[in-house]
Amino acid sequence: MPRHDDVTEIAHLRDQLRRHEHLYYVLDQPEISDAEYDALMLRLKQLEDRHPDLVTSDSPTQRVGGKPREGFVKVRHSSPMLSLDNALNQEEMREFDRRVRDLLKGEPFCYIAELKLDGLSMAAHYRHGRFQQAITRGDGEVGEDVTENARTIRSLPLTVHDRALPAFETRGEAIMTRKVFDRLNAHRSQQELPSFVNPRNAAAGALRALDPNITAERRLEYFTYFLLVDGQFFYPSHWESLQHLKKLGFKVNPHSRQCAGLDDVLEFFRAWQEKRDTLPYDIDGIVVKVDSIRQQQTLGWTSKAPRWAVAFKFPAQQATTVVEDIGVQVGRTGALTPVAFLRPIFVGGVTVSRATLHNEDEIERLGLEIGDSVLIERSGDVIPKVVRVVEPSQHRLRFHMPKHCPICGGDVVREPGEAASRCINTNCPARLKESLLHFAARGVMDIDGLGEVLVDQLVDRGLVHSVADIYSLTLDQLLDLDRMGTKSAQKLLANIDASRGRPLARVLNGLGIPFVGERTAQILAGTFGGVDALLEADAETLQQAEEVGPKVADSIRRFFDEKRNRNLVEALRQAGLTFQQAITPKAAGGPLDGKVFVITGTLPNLSREEAKERIETAGGKVTGSVSKKTTFVLAGADPGSKLDKANSLGVPIIGEAELLEMIPGSKN
Repeated sequence: MPRHDDVTEIAHLRDQLRRHEHLYYVLDQPEISDAEYDALMLRLKQLEDRHPDLVTSDSPTQRVGGKPREGFVKVRHSSPMLSLDNALNQEEMREFDRRVRDLLKGEPFCYIAELKLDGLSMAAHYRHGRFQQAITRGDGEVGEDVTENARTIRSLPLTVHDRALPAFETRGEAIMTRKVFDRLNAHRSQQELPSFVNPRNAAAGALRALDPNITAERRLEYFTYFLLVDGQFFYPSHWESLQHLKKLGFKVNPHSRQCAGLDDVLEFFRAWQEKRDTLPYDIDGIVVKVDSIRQQQTLGWTSKAPRWAVAFKFPAQQATTVVEDIGVQVGRTGALTPVAFLRPIFVGGVTVSRATLHNEDEIERLGLEIGDSVLIERSGDVIPKVVRVVEPSQHRLRFHMPKHCPICGGDVVREPGEAASRCINTNCPARLKESLLHFAARGVMDIDGLGEVLVDQLVDRGLVHSVADIYSLTLDQLLDLDRMGTKSAQKLLANIDASRGRPLARVLNGLGIPFVGERTAQILAGTFGGVDALLEADAETLQQAEEVGPKVADSIRRFFDEKRNRNLVEALRQAGLTFQQAITPKAAGGPLDGKVFVITGTLPNLSREEAKERIETAGGKVTGSVSKKTTFVLAGADPGSKLDKANSLGVPIIGEAELLEMIPGSKN
């Protein structure tokens, strides 16, 4: 049994450390030195080591600990974390204000204006006063569990006291200050590592680091702006919510204002546009929200953003310099992007030496050639771009897109109607990681465990030079990778082996042929019955397949004409993948003949694949997007934006029961 004196001292030390953490990291009002704080922490650690049964998850000593994880678990948010629409100038801000007034039909209201922090959105969940879980924004619906990393953020309280809120959630922004960012890059420079581009990227990398110790070293901060209970706002106004978050001990940005109307908002915007460089962190505008939660509900949401809030962005910063050369970067999808190499110039707080030119059409539109003086623009953390040519050079040189990939030498193709030129070699080193991720994706070859972190290691360490190389991986090779345990490695190898049995359509989709997705791959597999027939078919023969027009046929033909892609096909054949299937006879009519369906949401009994199979067996067609040609949208629980599109176009919406009624003899 622990001595009573030790129990009392542990409790007292924890209270002291929590108080000093709040004073230092939240209020910026430290009362003791770092050495005094460290001494208190050391004493607490000694006592907890003596009495490990007294260690709790919310103890200040537990902010950093545990082994590095192998990956992040996906978690669904309690309610969507929607992005905000942008207002880029006063006219667009006035239009937002007009829409709010119209929808509220003259009812009095006020705005809350806050600084728009340039960080990473995160939700933090609490239960019975203790921090439980942190989730990144992700796609807004599903994020990644970063609980152990968030625990290291000193401005995020591990305990709060509010009996009225047994369970709640905060939403806010994880950021890195400029001071920490500069120190981090200086350290990386000493280690001859590449520097981070900006604090936001550095913060994102820190929050998603597999080792919580790395996150702790990056010294992130967490500012809150929402308080939710069961995914809904708890207080009747946003301003009250902010005040209560402060009382609970959260770090709330002090630079916010209640605004009686648009004039107050514009004044707040102009003031912080001038003072933004005095802040210790980056902002790229302000966020304006209708204060009343009841009025927010009246205003509602679009499929992507609330109608009651907007991000009012600062104007981009511009400067004039000279384009000294134009090069080409090959992206992860094989797209070749022209890049302007600039005479270095200081703009927007950083020295800029490169700017994106997007594609050949953009260069043509600008009338740009090497040697010209140009106006460049930088907005927030967006890559600088060339706005216009200021003065053509007397010795200018015209840029020409290369015919062969500068990375692998493969053919570069620009499809008719497409803006981008692409390297079509699937195994091009520049696009290999993306090719692997696509190949392993769910719905393609479905290789669970072959995610982004692992793919980066496999390629960077030279273990994989081709998509086919994953079938030659060994247990010893995987165990040599960072944070890869025996159980995980064995499971991955089993999943890779299982993928050899995937049907031909999935293999065709996995090859990454431009314009050949899931639907087209199924059609090609059913029409030609094997890869060999596709290898030999000319463009005219390919167009005999349903829905394959000249554009898709030419793309398929060019893909298989590339020697490197033929080599990939043979390597996958040797690995034992499925390259044949029975040719599907064309359906002779059916009750759904000529009808086009789109499926959205979760059906009561049928999976999407089962519903699709029944529709196609009955002669119908399933597509991925709603258009005027859509006959029905088949909707289940939690439908997405496709339902909104159907309503806007007047497309009939049916449920599973109605679908089955259309197919005689069909049963669940």
